[in-house]
Amino acid sequence: MKHEVSKSDLDFLAAFEAGAYAPADFSHRAHVRLAYVYLATNDVERATALMRAAILNFLKHHGITPTKYHETLTHAWILAVFHFMHRTREALSADDFIDRTTILLDSRIMLTHYSADRLFSQHARAAFVEPDLDPIPRHAA
Repeated sequence: MKHEVSKSDLDFLAAFEAGAYAPADFSHRAHVRLAYVYLATNDVERATALMRAAILNFLKHHGITPTKYHETLTHAWILAVFHFMHRTREALSADDFIDRTTILLDSRIMLTHYSADRLFSQHARAAFVEPDLDPIPRHAA
């Protein structure tokens, strides 16, 4: 699996981690991009930990309540991006990857894996819960 990151991806990551990325600009696409950048250089477990820390730091830096963080969505999107990275086999950047996997731009896709009751529960917000409708494909590192 050959997935590269561009200078633009690295600049995006540095800006995000430094808190220089505006909350209004942190769209769903930016979430997918962040997941891709972490996964291109780390395994799933490490990418999830880095993503969690980066988002929590982002919320803190911008004075946003940490209750906005959702562990299940973070972890599930890491798994989904990783799945599609295996299906595309290579990309030159996050933008290249996203352009090849536009299905990931549908933020509602997790509702094909989770019932709304399960996904939006307090338990799912606090800790990762497995899907109750359709499993997210898992791949070995």
